[in-house]
Amino acid sequence: MTTGVRRARNIGVGCFTFVIGAFSAAMVAVLIGTVIETVRRSPRCDGLPICNWYVYALIGAILGAVSLPVLVLRRLRQSDARDDAMDPRRG
Repeated sequence: MTTGVRRARNIGVGCFTFVIGAFSAAMVAVLIGTVIETVRRSPRCDGLPICNWYVYALIGAILGAVSLPVLVLRRLRQSDARDDAMDPRRG
């Protein structure tokens, strides 16, 4: 695989996992926040899982938007390095 193709693949995968990581981690963070606020016996807000859900969602979204692309791209680079080592044309 050429460098240009790998770069395009990594950009596409990175952008996709950025969005997916942000949304999924935000939802998990709100779930964790719900458990934390229940243990703390915080007041309830009507129609919302917790009153300050946006704080948990923002922190989770930032963590997910950074961590998922980093993990996926690191794995792709390891796979590329292994493929390059096995390809006799790349010497």
